Amino acid sequence: MPQLILFPVPIGNDNPDVSLPSYNRQLLNTCTTFIVEDERTARRNLKRMGYTATTLDQVELLELNEHTPLTAISGYLDAIVQHGRNIGLMSEAGLPCVADPGNVITAEAQRRGIEVVPLVGPSSIMMALMASGFNGQNFAFNGYAPIKPHDRDALLKRLEVAIHRDSQTQIFIEAPYRNDKFLNYLAHQLQPTTRICVATDLTLPTQYIRSRLARQWLIDPPDLNKRPTIFLLYK
Repeated sequence: MPQLILFPVPIGNDNPDVSLPSYNRQLLNTCTTFIVEDERTARRNLKRMGYTATTLDQVELLELNEHTPLTAISGYLDAIVQHGRNIGLMSEAGLPCVADPGNVITAEAQRRGIEVVPLVGPSSIMMALMASGFNGQNFAFNGYAPIKPHDRDALLKRLEVAIHRDSQTQIFIEAPYRNDKFLNYLAHQLQPTTRICVATDLTLPTQYIRSRLARQWLIDPPDLNKRPTIFLLYK
């Protein structure tokens, strides 16, 4: 039965052997159509992952991002329904459908009774949680914090209550160029007993993962500018 296969990609410039099973690459070569966020990045990832089913110029890449009209999405699965061929779904980095728009396609596949196959691969969110020492049984991924100060302050206060009342780890990502400002903001706004874990450049030689009390991050903070970073908060 043809399938929608969810292909993880490396989250750093590492050897795919470090983070992806060889089985993933076997399945990769059963697809000649992929649903991706960006064609250029997708071709680069296919090359890194050893794709050989067809040339990179001939592979069919269907873009799914904030510019994709909703009317186009159901047609993306036609290769499965009409032609009986597997289709691959790839994220920009890490796992499809996790902090990624791919869930729109998987939801459509589920509605149409198409088998969805998730594969093992790296998730910076899960890797950061694993290494933080924070609660991995009760956690929430909040994506990006609001830009407007009032909304951001209100959210942080509400989540900090959940941290101390429910022992719930709170997880954020931020635009890489705003990382330093966001860490400084957290260090000033959180209670002294709240801890922050900073997980940066995961799987790369420059990987940095530290958990410290909020105020301690005001002393000699790391340079996080333009480095992929996960922020975790806990008591």
